[in-house]
Amino acid sequence: MLPIIIAVVAVILLLTGGFVQSLQFLLWVGIVCVIVSVVMFVMRSMAPRD
Repeated sequence: MLPIIIAVVAVILLLTGGFVQSLQFLLWVGIVCVIVSVVMFVMRSMAPRD
């Protein structure tokens, strides 16, 4: 019974670790997207208007 509980806990910890790493990756992707959009907004606002 104990090895089964240990195996289940290990699988849960592995899945949680994978989700946390993927969430950190998505956080960095979101930060980069925000920076790119801010730069594009600033460039568009500084462009000469016709």
